[in-house]
Amino acid sequence: MLVTSKELYKEARKNNYAIPATNFVDQTSIKAYIEVAEKLNLPIILAYAEAHEDLLSFDEALCLGKYYGKRAKVPVVLHLDHGTTKELIIRAINEGFKSVMIDASMDCFEDNVKKTREIVDYAHLRGVVVEAEIGHVGNGEGYKSNDDSDSIYTTVEEAKKIVELTNVDSLAISIGTAHGAYKGKPVIDFNRLKEIRNAIDTPLVLHGGSSTGDDNLGRCATEGISKINIYTDLVTAAFNKAQRIKANDYYELRNSLMEGMKECLEHYYRVFQTKIFR
Repeated sequence: MLVTSKELYKEARKNNYAIPATNFVDQTSIKAYIEVAEKLNLPIILAYAEAHEDLLSFDEALCLGKYYGKRAKVPVVLHLDHGTTKELIIRAINEGFKSVMIDASMDCFEDNVKKTREIVDYAHLRGVVVEAEIGHVGNGEGYKSNDDSDSIYTTVEEAKKIVELTNVDSLAISIGTAHGAYKGKPVIDFNRLKEIRNAIDTPLVLHGGSSTGDDNLGRCATEGISKINIYTDLVTAAFNKAQRIKANDYYELRNSLMEGMKECLEHYYRVFQTKIFR
């Protein structure tokens, strides 16, 4: 069933766990994610990133997300991830995405607020929730490997201000992760996470979960993060599984890719301590 994330995040924040947000780039990945969610009877966030338009067009993502989301036996959030183009975000709101992210994190604070507020006002009238980002999580081209050298850490003051000025539904913060396969050892600022969580009631989101480490992500999930984005670890697990299987034909290869992603996602459900939504 397709839902918004509003009630899911409320439960996650209240009960100290996180929900995985998994980027899908084709039918194989979206089927793998839903099969795991249904097996465990847990909610799933299916995220389509604007940066992945070269892998999967918006129209294809919309069709896949709505088709599989509606048929799922568990709560499914169809989410536009890292939307930077206003026209695409508006299309997502109008055509079936239940959640959108406006990523103006590299703009100045005033422009970030202005762009976010405009999307929030439009989305809320149509029953769609909005995620914004304050601070900046570093990333490589197309979410490839990087460290956090171009990250801008989130301050408590800016987190409070952007929530007050925009009425955004969830807030992505930067506390030491990076998109892609992390180069070096991640150092998460748990004190900053605690300060921000105590300062605002808005659910918090962590981008760049891959390669951050189970201990770090487990603490993030139980100490204030309600949604954790995972992508690189999922596709890496798929590739590694296929390498080990040494498939003899297309069907064996496809099945091994799915199994790799499914094993990885099931592992992260345990790490995030995700619970059944009632």
